[in-house]
Amino acid sequence: MTRLAATDAARAARVLSEVRDATLSGQRAPFTPRPVIEESWGRMLRSGVDPEHDFRSRLLTAEEVRRRREESPLRHVLPVLREGLVSVADAAHHIMVVADADGRVLWREGSAAVLRKADALGFLLGADWHENTVGTNGVGTPAVVRRPVQVFAAEHFVRSHATWTCAGAPITDPRDGRLIGVVDVSGPLETMHPATLAWVDSVAKLAEARLRELHLTALERLRAVAAPALARLGGRAVVVDRDGWTAAVTGMPYTNRIALPKSLSAGRRWLPGLGSCVVEPLAGGWLVRPAEDEPVPRGGTTRVVLDLAQPRRWTVTVSGSLGSWTHELSPRHAELLYLLAVHRSGRSAAGLAEDMFGDARRRVTVRAELSRVRRYLGGLLEHRPYRFSDDVEVTVLPPADPRDLLPHSTAPAVIRARQAAALP
Repeated sequence: MTRLAATDAARAARVLSEVRDATLSGQRAPFTPRPVIEESWGRMLRSGVDPEHDFRSRLLTAEEVRRRREESPLRHVLPVLREGLVSVADAAHHIMVVADADGRVLWREGSAAVLRKADALGFLLGADWHENTVGTNGVGTPAVVRRPVQVFAAEHFVRSHATWTCAGAPITDPRDGRLIGVVDVSGPLETMHPATLAWVDSVAKLAEARLRELHLTALERLRAVAAPALARLGGRAVVVDRDGWTAAVTGMPYTNRIALPKSLSAGRRWLPGLGSCVVEPLAGGWLVRPAEDEPVPRGGTTRVVLDLAQPRRWTVTVSGSLGSWTHELSPRHAELLYLLAVHRSGRSAAGLAEDMFGDARRRVTVRAELSRVRRYLGGLLEHRPYRFSDDVEVTVLPPADPRDLLPHSTAPAVIRARQAAALP
């Protein structure tokens, strides 16, 4: 189909329209859609998106668009995106669209004629192009699957979008893998080119490299600020940026990152992996000194909430007597914590290896991943067997449709859970 679209876009569009109509009506199609498209259509059918009617949510106000632009890390890489995409997109009758992690369009640039056509589709500043709102598309679908996706013609779930071709790539924060947005190049059907996706993905990776460079520069500045303070101190101390990344350390082992509460303030605080600490503000970060003379407070009930409700935006939130903090999870850590939440009595390393890989011999991999998990959950996890501590209250927030549980996981135990949910 890709080869056909490159040589005869109109014919390819007609064939895809037949495939779409047959697939959505439950009839036999000439051939099956690409897996990424078929999976997206399945999500849309389960979530109730209407394939025959264009739904448009309320646009963000100009003030809200301005606020999101100012707060988004994407503003730092706009020059990279513009240099890599806009001039070529304009000449090729495309537009570049940059959306945030919520699928909200924050920037649009490129061909004036195509921008006017995009207006008619509702592809406007402040518009919501999340997959759950407008169906399979080059902004919302890459955000869900976390990889580049090209959506051509009737691969779009909503029929009115079938005159367009879109290629989008996610942009993630290199510090923690968190999705911060999507860059997309879109245009009329006849502008489709099979190399567009690779082009967009390459520029997205350049943007991520620029973010990584900016982060390292910020850590160097913080290290220079921290040097005089550390020189005056005795004992153990670590200087971290606002996200917990280590700039300097003295008297204690170096670790790349410390898990910090979402709203950290100066004073005595309990931090995972360090226990009771004295926290002091620095320009661009924090000075953290472990308070070795005080035990780690464990009064009251500690609650752990594993939120798996949103596709690819999984978090663990810990709440207790000293406040709460949230950590975004990688796919592997989301799988591990889900399995431990299901098996409160615990699982051995071999059992978890069987659950995750179908191979009990991969115990070393499981132990290594759990060692990383313990860096931010600390004493909330026990071992021999691996489990949540008995005094921890654990809650799992599943997706609205249980069949969407960790949708791209290949762990046998997760697949069995999805299959069980699909049974009548």
